[in-house]
Amino acid sequence: MSHLDGGSPPDKRAMRRAFLGTRNELTTDDLRSAATALAERALELPELARARTVAAYVSVGAEPGTPALLDALRARGVRVLLPALLPDNDLEWGAYSGEGSLARVQHGGKTALLEPAGERLGPDAVTGADVVLLPGVAVDARGTRLGRGGGSYDRVLARLAAHGAHPFLVVLLYDAEVVERLPDEPHDRPVQAVVTPSAVHRFTEPRS
Repeated sequence: MSHLDGGSPPDKRAMRRAFLGTRNELTTDDLRSAATALAERALELPELARARTVAAYVSVGAEPGTPALLDALRARGVRVLLPALLPDNDLEWGAYSGEGSLARVQHGGKTALLEPAGERLGPDAVTGADVVLLPGVAVDARGTRLGRGGGSYDRVLARLAAHGAHPFLVVLLYDAEVVERLPDEPHDRPVQAVVTPSAVHRFTEPRS
């Protein structure tokens, strides 16, 4: 793990910019090889092997690639749910049935997203997932996740808690994005694992 230390925690926005800046330096070959390794590593998780429904997402830009993983899950007979962004930054969900079931959607000045083109199942559909794959830019040794800053997945995690749903929470990252300590807030919900191209890290320590 990389080590972040010092007095007060670094500003989340500055940390986010630093991690995203490093991602943007990756080459096309880097992205392709990392995505292949990430899928192989994630598919070794016993929680994914047992899962009947997985809520996931379609990676964009330099995010750790998910398409190979989505197709591998479908090939196993897993029901895969993908998010669609709502105007208030909340997410609703639709079923993934292959690349042809996705539509590119532009949300204002934000990056265009690939979203399910078929029936929308509503925001609560995620509460039926056995595993939820979360995007992020870093995770620390306690399972604290640093997201992109839009708050969409904070809402997802709050919705899971409100429904008493306890899916296995996994973040997909690059190796250098697993760090010793991140700043956290009272509403942050820790994840159970992070998968990188070279390793799976599980978190069992209570947050303090």
